[in-house]
Amino acid sequence: MAHIIFVNRFFHPDHSATSQILSDLAFELAASGHEVHIVTSRKLYGDGASILPREETIRNVFVHRVGWTVKTSTGLAARLGNYLSFYASAFLALRRRAAHDCIVVAKTDPPLLSILALGLKRKRGVRVVNWLQDVYPEVAQRLGIKLLNGAVGRALTRARDHSLRAASANVVLGSRMADTLAGRGISRESMWTIPNWVDDELIRPVSPHENRLRSEWGLEGKFVIGYSGNLGRAHEFDTVLEAAEHFKGRSDICFLFIGGGYQYSRLPDEIRRRGLESLVLFKPYQDANLLGLSLSAPDVHWLSLRPELEGLIVPSKFYGIAAAGRPTISVTDADGEIARVIAKYQCGVVVEPGDSRRFVAVVEEMIADGESTRRQGRNARAAIDAEYSRKHAMGRWQELIRTLQP
Repeated sequence: MAHIIFVNRFFHPDHSATSQILSDLAFELAASGHEVHIVTSRKLYGDGASILPREETIRNVFVHRVGWTVKTSTGLAARLGNYLSFYASAFLALRRRAAHDCIVVAKTDPPLLSILALGLKRKRGVRVVNWLQDVYPEVAQRLGIKLLNGAVGRALTRARDHSLRAASANVVLGSRMADTLAGRGISRESMWTIPNWVDDELIRPVSPHENRLRSEWGLEGKFVIGYSGNLGRAHEFDTVLEAAEHFKGRSDICFLFIGGGYQYSRLPDEIRRRGLESLVLFKPYQDANLLGLSLSAPDVHWLSLRPELEGLIVPSKFYGIAAAGRPTISVTDADGEIARVIAKYQCGVVVEPGDSRRFVAVVEEMIADGESTRRQGRNARAAIDAEYSRKHAMGRWQELIRTLQP
């Protein structure tokens, strides 16, 4: 059995997306008999008051929490302080625990952990796996972070590329991300494409008339267009709000927003400015045991990704939508990662960002042809069962670990 150490800023009981994915995998590998350790922080995402125990064992996973407290803030200085705290303390923890026969799996929160892990390979001869949830510093550069343009960005990119080339394996989330890394000279032989997943046993299709949340939230008799999860800097909502203006005065349509994120601070003001209050309903993040109901509450979901970020990020919220048996309106590049899946499985429609007229037409078509909409939802669930299930992803990870064992 393998000795595996994961490094990521958040882990169970944190409920952020990267934490949930990591927690699923760590518990699965520990249940299979592997010795699994986690080097993580003492905080919960978005909760500045939480201080978790430094050491504990959860479901046979050994958890080592490191770092000191830095004020929680969305500001660049505070984020940088948190990152530096984690980099320094995580490296020290790894030096204490990483032996020459172990596998270190570095995620990308905080960014560029692959560079830190490379230092361990040189000193301890460990096998390094980089699990890329996104590709930095390119994401920050394309989001306009000036500090990472110019000489600093070029230096970090070179160091990142070197760390990926030296790794035993690099796990990417999709074909576009693999293409991006290949374009940087990273060997395709080192890449394992393993998409993110959801608990597709917990999240299953629930019909509207059996979904109590629809009645509790006043959605009965409405065609519901949902957005669930983080709405961050990588996403845009102007296309959808411009489309919503077309439906002013309609009582049979609702735009449902469930979740939070950076863009939520601007979203309510935009809705008021456009006079869309009667069309929109906000709900907070839902408990895990309600996800099957909350994701099944809409008739269709939309997601978005700025086109310049294709190949750097994959909108993994798609997998929860599909598990719930709902189609997706993908407001993304027409050849984006999720757009490719939608085309393959006929489980939604792609609308390019800025094309609000197309978004309106898609909604009207879906309302008019309910059977076609439901068929796309069934196709979405079929995609999960065929290719994107939790079981499939775990099998791929088990296979990867086996290839790295001596």
